[in-house]
Order: sequence, then structure tokens, then C-alpha cells
Amino acid sequence: MATRKRTATRSAGPGISRIDQAATRTHGYFVRLGYRKTTKGWRPKLSAFFGDVSHGGQSKALRAARAWREEMAKGAGRKAKSGGASRSSARGKTGARKKAGRKSASKGSRR
Repeated sequence: MATRKRTATRSAGPGISRIDQAATRTHGYFVRLGYRKTTKGWRPKLSAFFGDVSHGGQSKALRAARAWREEMAKGAGRKAKSGGASRSSARGKTGARKKAGRKSASKGSRR
């Protein structure tokens, strides 16, 4: 029976997962917050990756991941979309209603 190297696992907290993929050189923490039902199953509403190198080490990446999760969980991020782009409302910046798009007649049908 082969023995497996055991590492001390420290709980990063709910919604935070450690990613170590040597083949793709990906090391860091992935945070998922809130879930929604889509046609392809359940997907996180908000997600972010905190890489070890870009944050100056594993402990700093974990600290940044926890801070981001707490900031988003306060309520400001619960209504935001994961892509960062918000859906435009029926009213533009001026407050006037947008008109529904009309299909233009094809050039061949004009007389």
C-alpha cells in the first residue's frame, strides 16, 4: 500500500477553495459566493480567483480572498452580476423609455 503525503489542511472558510494545478501553473484561492439556477445547473452568482504570485504569497492571497468574500457578502455584491456588467434598465440615463427595436424592411421589398 502506497503512502500518501498528508498536508495539514487549514480551513479557508465557506466558499473559498484552494487550487494547486502544477501542470497549468495555477496556484491560488477561488471564491464562490451565492448560487443561482440556470439551464445548465447551479452556478455561482459571484466568483473570483486570487493567485499566490499576484498577491505576494499564499497567506496574502488567502487574506485577499477572505476580504473580498466579506465585502461581497455585506450586501453590496449580492445584487451584482458575476461578469461585472450590469443589465441596462428599460429607461436610459435620461429617464426616457427606450423604444423596442423594430425590424427594418429588407432592401429588396422597397418600391
